[in-house]
Amino acid sequence: MTPSSVALRCPAQPDRPALLLRPWEEADVPALRSAYRDPVLRRWTRYPVDSERDGLMFVEDHRRDWAEGRRFGFAVLEEDSGLLVANTALKRPDADGPSAEVGYWTAAHARGRGVAPRALEALTAWAFAAFAGAGLERLDLLHQEDNEASCRVAAKSGYAFEATLPAAPPEFPLSGHLHVRRARA
Repeated sequence: MTPSSVALRCPAQPDRPALLLRPWEEADVPALRSAYRDPVLRRWTRYPVDSERDGLMFVEDHRRDWAEGRRFGFAVLEEDSGLLVANTALKRPDADGPSAEVGYWTAAHARGRGVAPRALEALTAWAFAAFAGAGLERLDLLHQEDNEASCRVAAKSGYAFEATLPAAPPEFPLSGHLHVRRARA
């Protein structure tokens, strides 16, 4: 599967624009850098994008991960305007394993508008369809315990709370939540 062959869509709703999820491109770097200026976003992400070079590395890392089948990252755009509103990704370190992990962030200007749950639902449906033949049965959503917004996104997206995970410093200094969504039979 090549990145250029994958584009996911969320239809417009009465008060929300249609969304397009597609692999990251170099043209996204200015909007990516702008999104990463937000201190709230930076609090929850591990890879800062502080410069043009960082942005280009972000895009190149995503391309490499697609090629290796380990991580499938999508820029989430308002379809009509092309405005970057979020990021979502499927992390699949074991290509034949029964589980994978999803992750996401939302740009500050798009928060509170239902972007993350809609994008996550599109990613979830795609993941279960694209990797059903490879044995994918479960998607995990992990977040730091004090990230209440991610907890709400998980619930809205049908990811059931499964466990509280202990802290694992230095990478994960606080305890976290594990939410799970299983493939439908």
